[in-house]
Order: sequence, then C-alpha cells, then structure tokens
Amino acid sequence: MPDSACCYQHEDMNRKKEIIRTSVVGIVANVLLAAFKAVVGVLAGSIAIIMDAVNNLSDALSSVITILGTKLSERPADRMHPFGYGRVEYFSAIIISVIVLVAGISSLVESVKKIFSPTQPDYTPLTLVIIAVAIVVKLVLGRYVKGKGKQLKSDALTASGADALFDAVITLATLVSAVITLMWNVSIDGILGTVISLVIIKSGVEMLKSPINELLGSRISGELVTRIKEEVMAFEGVNGVFDLILHTYGPDTMIGSLHVSVRDTTSASAIHLLGRRISERLYGKFGIIATVGFYAINTGETIVAQMQHDVMNHVLGYEGIHSAHAFFVDLSRKIITFDIMPDYDVENDEELCSSLVDFLLGYYPDYTFNIVVDHNFSEE
Repeated sequence: MPDSACCYQHEDMNRKKEIIRTSVVGIVANVLLAAFKAVVGVLAGSIAIIMDAVNNLSDALSSVITILGTKLSERPADRMHPFGYGRVEYFSAIIISVIVLVAGISSLVESVKKIFSPTQPDYTPLTLVIIAVAIVVKLVLGRYVKGKGKQLKSDALTASGADALFDAVITLATLVSAVITLMWNVSIDGILGTVISLVIIKSGVEMLKSPINELLGSRISGELVTRIKEEVMAFEGVNGVFDLILHTYGPDTMIGSLHVSVRDTTSASAIHLLGRRISERLYGKFGIIATVGFYAINTGETIVAQMQHDVMNHVLGYEGIHSAHAFFVDLSRKIITFDIMPDYDVENDEELCSSLVDFLLGYYPDYTFNIVVDHNFSEE
C-alpha cells in the first residue's frame, strides 16, 4: 500500500480509540445519573424519575455495546469476510435503537398504569435540585456524544448522543411536573410518563433509520461525489468522470468503481499509470478502494465530432433519457457506442433502449448502435 494508505489506516485506529473514549465517558455519566435518579425517584415515589433512571442505565448499556461493536469492527479481513468487519458498527447502532424502543415501551406500560392508579409523589427542594442537575449533565453529555458521533461518522455514538438530548428534554418535563405538584398539589406523573415514553419510542424508531439504510445501501452524499470528481478531474489527461458506484463496509471503508474518459490517442502504458494514480489518490484521500475503467474520446476526424453532436442531441431530446455519455464511433466497422441514463420513472430499460435504437437508425441506417444502460447510483 502507498504511504497515504498507511496514513489512512492510522487515522482509522485513532477514530476507533476516540469512539471508545467517548463511550467510556457516557458510561460513567449515565451510571452516576441513574443512581441519583433511582434514589430520588424511590424517595419521592415518582414513576417518571424512576423511568428516567432506567433509561439512563439503558444509555450506559448503549455505550457498552458501542465499545464492543467498535472492537469487533477492528477485526482484519479474512477469507470469509474479505472486506473486513466494519459493518458491525451498523449492527451496534441497531441494537442500541432496539434497546431504546424496549425501554420506551416498558415505560409506556408503567406510565399508563399510573394514570389509572395514581399515587401522590413526594417532591422536596433537594429532589428538584437533583433533577435540574441531571438536565444540565444530560444536555452537556448529549451534545458531546452526538457531536463526536457526527465527527467520527459513528451511528452508534450519534444515536447515544441523540438519546441523551431527548433525556434532557424529558427530565425537564419531569421537573415541570414536580413544580406543578408542589404548587397546586396536582399529580400529572402518569400523563407525563406517557408522554416521555412516546418520545423515547419515537426517537428509537428514528435512530433505526440510519444504520438500516446503510445496510440496505443508501446513496452517498452529493458533497462526497463532488469531492471525488474534483479530485479525479485534477489529473492531467482526464476529460470526464462517470458511473461512480460506491458500497460501504463500515464508516471507514468504501469499495467501488468509476469511469474516466481519455483521448483515444492515449497509450496503454499511460492509461495503466493513470488508473494506478487515481486509485492511490482515492484510497489516500477517502479510504475508497476503487476500480477505474476508461472511455475513449474520438479525436482527429471532423466527421466524428459532427456525428457526436448530432447523435447526442437526438438522444438527449428523446423522452425518458436523463443523460448520455461515453460516445465513440468506429468508422471502419460503422459502430456507434455510448451510455444512457434513463429517468427514474422509466420502468422498462430494454424497451427504452430498443425504441431509441430504432429512432436513431432513421438518421444513421448504415450504422450499428451499441448502447449501454447505466443507472444513477451516486448523484442526486
């Protein structure tokens, strides 16, 4: 591997260490908060505070799972898993989301019971102070963990941080309930616990979306596509970048392919070296293991330039065609080749391609058309 690859692997090791350090902070903070809330909830007879304590323990468990998932994802590639174990991090995020959902459903059941069989919580000034401190701690912890999750591209950390921020809002609602109880002697503990539970359930469902989408194969960001194309276009001899396809095998491993267009006068050795340089640059910059293919651009023949202009105008004006590229003409064999990208609402690629060929034969009856149907796997 080139030096840039070694540098990237070093950055990956630092990323995983940072995830673990952040998770340890989350474990310590949540265990301490859970202990405080459990004591206060029992003394005050508040189901909402007790549920908050349980939720804090689930947050601590989430951090433990994040650490385990990160450790497992560090396992090197083997014969059965040639792309490594990076996707384990997505499973960690899914498990954390399920834990949040279970906690929310359990809380909902207990809170609904409390509505029909209410008890009067016994709040004290000390209780309110502890609740207020818990709010501040959760806000700080949530912002810290979620920020680290986005910075390190860790769905598990992001989910834990988002859950902590929800906890802060939920605990604030608990504080409001305590104040209402002290001022007007009215208990809304069961109702508030129900609202808290629904918020937890909603956040759990939302947390599931990102890791599930990654496992299903979500579209990469437009910003990354732009950066990759700019990086490749910076190479001398590259005239265009097309057909970018990327698969993620964890937050720090991407494997894919792309095509670049070069002049038809470019030598085989120059193409070989260019492909190597592009692959090394993409790995060093983005951690992408890329296969680079090449399209040839016709040069020299004036008639070819005119044919390209005419054919591309006909193609781009044809209904159902989003874009076209990779035009090439073999004048000696009378073959015209190019790629098309259909609109998203086109249901039958083969039918579109066949009708397009019939349409173009009306203009170039002596030629054979070789059309490849591409699909948009990366750009919006």
